Amino acid sequence: MRVHVVEDDAGVSDSLSLILANLGHDVISYPDAESLFRSPPPDGSDTVIVDLTLPGIPGAQVVRWLLKMAAVPRVVVITGQSQSAIDHQLRGLAPAGVVRKPLTVEALARALPAS
Repeated sequence: MRVHVVEDDAGVSDSLSLILANLGHDVISYPDAESLFRSPPPDGSDTVIVDLTLPGIPGAQVVRWLLKMAAVPRVVVITGQSQSAIDHQLRGLAPAGVVRKPLTVEALARALPAS
């Protein structure tokens, strides 16, 4: 499965890419929402992992855009924010999962569909 990672922290992005590749996924990383928007869009069989705290276009706006696509990919949000901040930012949105930082391999594996 192809997994798109939208994460501005290079260390987190690199770690995610390594973990996901070790789980057998093809990974494409983007440092911000704008980079994702300039690339070919994910398709319905892809998963997109989005950090809520991104520079420029916020993660919640990326989630909103992804959930309105004709072929909606699986959307997983990652964040280190409080539950109230998450609830506020994702109000009215229904991503497939929310994984809190610090990330663990187990939490990521649970958020992804079975391969």
